[in-house]
Order: sequence, then C-alpha cells, then structure tokens
Amino acid sequence: MTKAQEIYEEIEKRIAAGADKADAFKQLAEETGRPYDSLRGSYYTHKRKLEGGEGIKPSRTRRRETTPDDALADARAALERAISSIDREIEAAEERATESAAEVKALKASAAERKQAITERLEALK
Repeated sequence: MTKAQEIYEEIEKRIAAGADKADAFKQLAEETGRPYDSLRGSYYTHKRKLEGGEGIKPSRTRRRETTPDDALADARAALERAISSIDREIEAAEERATESAAEVKALKASAAERKQAITERLEALK
C-alpha cells in the first residue's frame, strides 16, 4: 500500500465517521506531524489515480510509420483527455472551495473564544 493510498483511506474513514474533509486533514496533520497541504496533495493524487486520471501513464503504440489517420486518432485522443482533465480540475476546485468554506466557518466559530483567551493572558501580564 502506498503512502498516498493510506492517507486517502484514512481521510475517507474520518469523513465517513462524520468529520468535515478540512477537519480530517487538519487532525491527521496534527497526529502525524505532516504538513496539511502535503496530506491534501497525497489524497488528491491517489483520488485521481482511482478515477483513472493523472498518475497513470497512457500506453503508447509502437508504429513503424505514422499515417494521417494515426495522427488524427492521436490528436482526437489528446483532445478527449483534455476535456476529461477540465472536468477533474473543476471537481478538485469545488472540493477545495468546500474545504475552505468549512475552514472559514470553523475559524469564525472559534474566533471569540481564542481572542478572549489571548486577552486574558495579556491582562495577566500587566
């Protein structure tokens, strides 16, 4: 099992248990001492691999000569991959936006309490 697969499965397990994705990444980052963004990168790399996207190199056909039909088929396949790539980019951006919104919500929810704790410590220093 790869490290990316382990991270993916752990995050998915936490999400299934009711955690927000952003919180799952934060918790795992704190527990493992690994950077938050590193965990996210590993998670999405493995997710793309599962979906048949990046990370899996397309096989190349060996040809003795390239015919116009071969060149056209190669160009068509490249353009079809580009369309799929755009869809994956949109999905990943939507997931990042959802995670960011959850992070903002969590920060706002805890802001008053954190400010109060710091204010109390400042008062104690006087």
